Amino acid sequence: MNAASPSPPPRSAPPVVAVVGPTAAGKSDLGVALARHLGGEVINADSMQLYRGMDIGTAKLTPEEREGVPHQMLDIWDVTVAASVAEYQRLARAEIDRLLAEGRVPVLVGGSGLYVRGAIDAMDFPGTDPSVRARLEEELAEHGSGVLHMRLAEADPGAARAILPSNGRRIVRALEVIEITGRPFTANLPGHEAVYETVQIGVDVARPELDERIAARVDRMWEAGLVGEVRALEAAGLRTGRTASRALGYQQVLAMLAGECTDQEAREETVRATKRFARRQDSWFRRDPRVHWLSGAEADRAELTGKALALLEEAVTA
Repeated sequence: MNAASPSPPPRSAPPVVAVVGPTAAGKSDLGVALARHLGGEVINADSMQLYRGMDIGTAKLTPEEREGVPHQMLDIWDVTVAASVAEYQRLARAEIDRLLAEGRVPVLVGGSGLYVRGAIDAMDFPGTDPSVRARLEEELAEHGSGVLHMRLAEADPGAARAILPSNGRRIVRALEVIEITGRPFTANLPGHEAVYETVQIGVDVARPELDERIAARVDRMWEAGLVGEVRALEAAGLRTGRTASRALGYQQVLAMLAGECTDQEAREETVRATKRFARRQDSWFRRDPRVHWLSGAEADRAELTGKALALLEEAVTA
């Protein structure tokens, strides 16, 4: 399929567009439609779609579903690589700068809030100290994430509320930053100071409908061969990937393959975990007053696209 035409954006197009919101809301399709209309390209902001081979479980658009629109920041890491928001920021901004230099519109699409903010907002990442990190990881292995989470709650209650007690990797990072900087981890999170002039569009779907979409999506993933995909990635080192192995669906299937649960239990837990994750995503983006929310409940994709284009034009001419 031919790539989208590199025609210049309409005068009503903002420099950068970001399509955000919870999983299964319809962000990917809207992003493609906007990029086609604006003569731009999609830049992925879903942290798990950065991994090669993680296609079915991340609902990565197929080449046909991309409708000729170039998609950047997909399939850049092996599953054994630990995710790095700082590295993502560097690479994503290079793509944004390239498109802006070409007079084209970057359309950032994804539900990973920290990655979206890292791409478009003023955000510096504290360095790392290998000795501190190694000591904290030893403590994690010896005592478990719950003990470290309690320590984090004492040092930075806000960070503890934002990080699940089971997410050992993020707990270790938060404690590391606190020790290195002498400041709360939350003090290092960005404010609402933009690096690029951006219009953010949030796709809003009522919770009952979103829950139905999530359940249906998980069923489609299983039918499309998610278990086989995880088996292949397991052979490629998925279990050793500190980030990729925790991805929704993949974590549950790995548990099933290890004999820790049945196939049906893995599927049901994937639905439950994805619903919880969607609520956290929604809460994250709701806290940003710059997000313009549009209802994603319409069955007609063209109607949602039309509303988004009208919003963009209004935002530019305001």
